[in-house]
Amino acid sequence: MTGLSLAERLAAMPADAMRRYIDGLSDGAAQELAHHWRFWARPEQMAPPGDWRIWLIMAGRGFGKTRAGAEWVRSIGESAPDARIALIAANLAEARSVMVEGPSGLLAIAPDSLRPVWEPSLRRLRWPGGAQATLFSAAEPESLRGPEHSHAWCDEIAKWENASGRAMAAWDNLQLGLRVGPLPQVAATTTPRAVPLVRHLLADSSVVVSRGSSHANRANLPPAFLAAVERHYGGTALGRQELDGDLLDDIEGALWNRSLIESCRVRWSAEGFVRIVIGVDPPAGSAGDACGIIVCALQADDRAAVLADCSVERASPEGWARAVSAASDAWGADRIIAEANQGGEMVGAVLRASNIALPVRLVHASRGKAARAEPVAALYEAGRVIHCGTFARLEDEMCGLMAGGEYQGPGRSPDRADALVWALTELMLGRRGTPRIRSLED
Repeated sequence: MTGLSLAERLAAMPADAMRRYIDGLSDGAAQELAHHWRFWARPEQMAPPGDWRIWLIMAGRGFGKTRAGAEWVRSIGESAPDARIALIAANLAEARSVMVEGPSGLLAIAPDSLRPVWEPSLRRLRWPGGAQATLFSAAEPESLRGPEHSHAWCDEIAKWENASGRAMAAWDNLQLGLRVGPLPQVAATTTPRAVPLVRHLLADSSVVVSRGSSHANRANLPPAFLAAVERHYGGTALGRQELDGDLLDDIEGALWNRSLIESCRVRWSAEGFVRIVIGVDPPAGSAGDACGIIVCALQADDRAAVLADCSVERASPEGWARAVSAASDAWGADRIIAEANQGGEMVGAVLRASNIALPVRLVHASRGKAARAEPVAALYEAGRVIHCGTFARLEDEMCGLMAGGEYQGPGRSPDRADALVWALTELMLGRRGTPRIRSLED
């Protein structure tokens, strides 16, 4: 039963053997067991042996990365009186809510007698023995210039701000300050994303890497959570990243790559939208390809935002038209942009029948999907498009569109990516784009 914690091995024992083990514990031992990490931890959650300097835990959602990082810090805080520990997250709010006060944070996992004192105004934890930990934000790299540390826990490093190289600057400043004690060490915990800092660490042969999937921690996760993420991400390349903990490789020659998309990802915000359109790529029939339905908006800062992927699969014409109508109502769209090459007048008739009270433009493709996508990919490279969230299947298709016209992504056709291209062409390229457009209002 490799890969299991001692607790999981005990639970797998015959009932009478498990009962004998528990009955044999003294009251004190039973109480201590609740905070005995070696009993509860799986092997890949334990700090590696030897004189390592950097330990990277790169695993799927719900793996137990936060608990592993917190328990490593706790072990240092309780055993090394002179320790000076840096706790670094994407921002101070997350450092406090996750690393310190969260359900797997440093306050929750500590036994009462050894719980550190939390001083929010100083962003500092103090252990009874003298060790201290201070919170830092990776979005403020200069705050790490100067302070000296013996240890550091860097949480969700793939979420650190990449604009203007902030993530790498924060990491570099931390490394230059790790000069207290005989062996300064860093534990970094993250879900894998193709960002420069993660790639930098994986390229360093001296970094010790622990990996794992969401399912490795299924004993401690609600079945509803696992079912939901499998439903949303299962069968996608992004699912390998978010659930299995794999770093996705880019396809050479693709118009988009994972690093580019990650650099465009932001937290969702409903503010500053000037215009919202929905791109639609209808299927040729109801038994094959999906109907791509992508919601995009033009912001006041002249950037485009990808807001939602409302695509449907194996839907009849009435079915996908209802999905377009629902997306229009939900997002308050100003216009529908629908490709009419496959269905001609039928596309317009189906959309009219769905009672969409909006202008609908039928666009006719005169070039291939990849050729139409190239100027839109250039908008991404120029930083003029953002993704308000994660869109697994859409992004898989985008990363499979090749510059030469070939498609190497999932499915037979990049229907979602094509709908995205129509929407962003309308918002950002206007009539300078190549599509020939005819309005249903004419």
